[in-house]
Amino acid sequence: MVLVMLLSGSIFYVKQEGLTVIESLYFCVVTLCTVGHPSFEPQTTLGKVFTMIYIVGGTGLFIGLIGYLAYAIIKKLENKSNSSKI
Repeated sequence: MVLVMLLSGSIFYVKQEGLTVIESLYFCVVTLCTVGHPSFEPQTTLGKVFTMIYIVGGTGLFIGLIGYLAYAIIKKLENKSNSSKI
């Protein structure tokens, strides 16, 4: 889902805001990571509305992914710790 979000956001910013593929992907990643981009803001009304929706929906997905990865790492460490005690 995160990859779909990044791809759709990148396509939107290339088409609507005229960014390059790398610029749009970079903007999407820093937006979803809640870092933000210091020098870019959407210029069109549609771009601004899309970005608001993108931030709300995408940040939740990204945080969910980070939580899932953290949980998997913790479980793996627990399993490794438990198997070494046996």
